[in-house]
Amino acid sequence: MAEVGLLPFARVALEVATAVLPPYRSRYSKHQFTQPQLLAVLCLMRYEDWTFRETEVRLREHGELRRALGLRAAPDYTTLYRFLQRLDENIIDEALGEAARRLGTRDRRRRRARVAVDATGLAQGAVSTFFVRRMYHHTQQPLPWRHWLKWLVTVDVDRQLILSQGARPGPWNDCARLRPLVEAAQHVTPIGLVLADAEFDSERNHTYVRQQLRARSIIPAKRGKKTWRIHGVRAEMRRAFPRRQYARRALVETVFSTVKRKLSARAPGRTLFMQLRQALLLGLAYNLYRL
Repeated sequence: MAEVGLLPFARVALEVATAVLPPYRSRYSKHQFTQPQLLAVLCLMRYEDWTFRETEVRLREHGELRRALGLRAAPDYTTLYRFLQRLDENIIDEALGEAARRLGTRDRRRRRARVAVDATGLAQGAVSTFFVRRMYHHTQQPLPWRHWLKWLVTVDVDRQLILSQGARPGPWNDCARLRPLVEAAQHVTPIGLVLADAEFDSERNHTYVRQQLRARSIIPAKRGKKTWRIHGVRAEMRRAFPRRQYARRALVETVFSTVKRKLSARAPGRTLFMQLRQALLLGLAYNLYRL
C-alpha cells in the first residue's frame, strides 16, 4: 500500500471533519480553533502515532502543515486533550462512515458489501507487551495487568475499509456485539454477506443477519461439543460449511496488520475512557489513510 504524506492526509481529514462537525461548539467559544480543525489534528496525531505534546511541537515546526489545516497557530496540547475528552463517540462514527462513503463513491460497481466482523488487541501504552511478558516470565512474577483493550471492527473485505467499530476492555466474549456492529455498518453501505469467526457463533446472530438484513451469514459452528444437538443455521454450518467463501474473512487480518504496521498498535491513555477514544480515532485515521 502506498505511503501518504502529511499534507494530503491533513487536507482529507479536514474535509471529512468539516462534513460531520459544526465550526464551533458554542457561540461563546473563543473562535481560535474550529472543531473540524481540532478533529483533523487528532487524526493526524493517530496517523503519526504522536503524543499530545509531540503534536503541539510538530505543528509549531511545520508551517506548511498548519496552512493545510487552516491554523494560524499551533493548538496547545491541553486543548487537544480536552477536545478529545468532550468529543462524542457518535461524531467519530459519523466521520468513519463519511470517509467510507467517500471512498465507496469511487467504486463504480454498485453491489452489496461482503463484510467481516473481528476483534484484535491494542496495547495500553508505549511499552512493548512482548517485553513485559518476557520480563515477568523470567522473574516468575505475575503480570502487572490482566486486561487489555479489545478493538472490534466491521470491515468491507473487498475494499478493506472499516465500516463500524467499537472498543472495550478484554478479555470478553463479544458474541452479542455482532448485531450492533453490523447494524451500524448497514447504515454506511448495504450488506450482502457477513463473515465472522466462532466467537460470534449463535443462532440469534444468524437469524438477525438473514431476516433483518436479508443477507447471508457464514459463521463456523464450533461452540460446544460435537455431540451436542444443534438446529437451524448452526446445524447447516456444521453439516456443509462453505469454506471457499469463508476464506475471504482472512482479509480482516490484513486490515489489522496494516493498521498496526502503518499507523499504530497501541491506544495510549491513563484512563480507560481515553484509551477507548484513542482506539476509535485509530480506525478513523485508517479510513482517512485509505482515502
